[in-house]
Amino acid sequence: MGWQVEVVDWRDCEAAITALQTSTEVIFYRVPAFDPVKEVIQEARRLSLSPWWEVDDLIFEHAEYIKNSNISGLSNAEKSELLNGVRLFRECLLSCDRAIASTRALGDAMRRAGIADVHVIENALDQQTLEIAARLRDVRGKALVTPLQDILIVYGSGTKTHDADFRECADGLLAAMESEQRLRLRIVGDLTLPEGFARVSERVEHIGGRDYANYMALLAEADIAVAPLEATLFNDAKSNIKFIEASILGVPSICSPRDTFRQVIQPGNNGLLAEGVEEWRDAFLMLARNPELRQQLAERAYGDVMARYRPDAIAATQVAACFPPSVVKPSGRLRIMAANIYFAPRTFGGATLIAEEMVKRLSERDVDVAVFTAAAPNPTRYVSSVRYEALGVSVLGSPLPLHVDSAASLDNPRVTRQFVAWLEAYRPDIVHFHSMQGLGLGVLHACSERGVPYIITVHDAWWLCERQFMVRKDGTYCAQRRIDPHVCQLCVPEARHLGLRADLMKQTLAGAALLLSPSEAHRRLYIENGVPSDAIRVNRNGFFWPKAPRNPRPHGAPLRFGYVGGVEAVKGYPLVREAFERLDSSDWRLVVIDNKLKLGFQSIITHDWKVKGAVIVRDAYSPDTMDDFFNEIDVLLFPSQWMESYGLTVREALARDVWVIATSPGGQSEDIVDGVNGTLMPLNSGSGALQNAIEKVLGEAGRFNGYANPLKHTLATFEDQADELLTILKEQVETRANQG
Repeated sequence: MGWQVEVVDWRDCEAAITALQTSTEVIFYRVPAFDPVKEVIQEARRLSLSPWWEVDDLIFEHAEYIKNSNISGLSNAEKSELLNGVRLFRECLLSCDRAIASTRALGDAMRRAGIADVHVIENALDQQTLEIAARLRDVRGKALVTPLQDILIVYGSGTKTHDADFRECADGLLAAMESEQRLRLRIVGDLTLPEGFARVSERVEHIGGRDYANYMALLAEADIAVAPLEATLFNDAKSNIKFIEASILGVPSICSPRDTFRQVIQPGNNGLLAEGVEEWRDAFLMLARNPELRQQLAERAYGDVMARYRPDAIAATQVAACFPPSVVKPSGRLRIMAANIYFAPRTFGGATLIAEEMVKRLSERDVDVAVFTAAAPNPTRYVSSVRYEALGVSVLGSPLPLHVDSAASLDNPRVTRQFVAWLEAYRPDIVHFHSMQGLGLGVLHACSERGVPYIITVHDAWWLCERQFMVRKDGTYCAQRRIDPHVCQLCVPEARHLGLRADLMKQTLAGAALLLSPSEAHRRLYIENGVPSDAIRVNRNGFFWPKAPRNPRPHGAPLRFGYVGGVEAVKGYPLVREAFERLDSSDWRLVVIDNKLKLGFQSIITHDWKVKGAVIVRDAYSPDTMDDFFNEIDVLLFPSQWMESYGLTVREALARDVWVIATSPGGQSEDIVDGVNGTLMPLNSGSGALQNAIEKVLGEAGRFNGYANPLKHTLATFEDQADELLTILKEQVETRANQG
């Protein structure tokens, strides 16, 4: 019928909650309302699912359950446990919106309990049972049958609660066995026979419980199958599975006239119904003495059961009413999945910003987009994945281990399993991976294994260097151009896995349909490390442009500088302090952004700076307050001591007519023309070069009155980036399709 089905043990709440994230329907089959189950039902409702509750026994109606005399032989403790189960089953039923019953009487009981939407799906044959039956029927057909041979009656008892049911036929069977010496009885399972059977004990065989295949083999040896049931509503609600099993083996049945048997058995045509001692006795004797009738009933029962209870028959006549055939109609729209370690509402870092903005803009361009990301730790959800909506698209979050070393994080089997479930549910045409550290390489390999093309935006050097930004432990930049794991080993002596890591990364990068870099400088780094030049292209990052024109620079104000990079040496913070402390001029003002203030502590302390001008520390700005920050500076300082992959802050400043002093080469300098819209200084040139650049602009302070960046039109926008990205994605999907 086209549905993907996953069966989960209800006691495994982690697996159950995870399975819900990629489901459109959920059935709670014979599940009691223990507290963890209630959490699963709540999760189903959070996901806007309408839960079904299904059962094939009347185990949710206390008044009827206690009428079942089968439980009279149980201990008080066993009875108490069973009846508590009845309460829990009923609670779970009523916690769901809809119900599935295996019989008509069971469906009526569900409606009486308060469920309006009830469907009947009878217990059907499964493929394994059909295969077992076919083999056994073939063996049975070859057996020699003579009129003088014994007549074997088989009864299967799953538990000792079937004693009362068997008593329905016991007296009639005993009378028949005493009248017809060829009749033998085989009991499979746990059953206590009435005392009278001691008189025919030499013709009674007890066999312990067997697995299903062996039970069917024992049943296949029968001449007559028997299915007695006590006359209660509980038994009217039971399925006719004993008749079905006997029929597909070619064994005729005598059954009690309970509701499900009456629906399918036509007495004298495909089986017999019996009630009371005389009817049971006569039925046994009739079949014992008439092999032709046994054969006739068996053949017709086989045909009727196969026509009604084959999987495809039940699917078409009963299942389809609840779960119509799933037909995936191509929408003609490109389906994209984006993956990044963080995603809204957990927005952190430049790569996440780009991933979010591309998702928003792609979803506005007549394509379908979904997201895979890491989930925030949540002790109440165990390690289940979580599906939610963010930025107008569906997101699946997978929780990461709290404590894992860098080597182990390259492979995260649980994350991979949850990603595969999302991949198979969403069925994207292509996957766009952004920053993947922590999620593991298995998610990319899963795409390859399923023939789904993927592209990777290499936002940083993580694919080449375990330290991601190529910064040594002492905070200085590693200037390697072609990464040598042996050199890295000297930097991180405990990292014995670096050679293997490099091989894994190389293999994963090679599996990508295309690599994207935010800058040409960063692209060159990957090419120098073995990536073919035609396998990596530049897709420049966009950024938040100003919402309003820049405010005029205040008349007579000192030259205003800004620094955003934090206290790390690799970002040039020590150089900034040293340069300003050596300035003789006091006609300046420096605004420093401290990103840690939002976390409740201060990381930038300036009261001990020995400077002549003013230094002000500000809290981090947001997209909404970004213009305010840039309106109060004239020059942005970006003395990064490494070759940045891009340099987002540089572009934000250039778009707002702010002069930029930056190091070069690197992605940070690619939109700066020295002396036109900024000042470039060499990497590793020390604080002296920065001091010189600052003094130069201090000497030209007048040029910043009414200054406008003449190259602003060359900067990328999010719209430009999204348009180019969409073209790339379409090209890669078309290429894969043409390759077959």
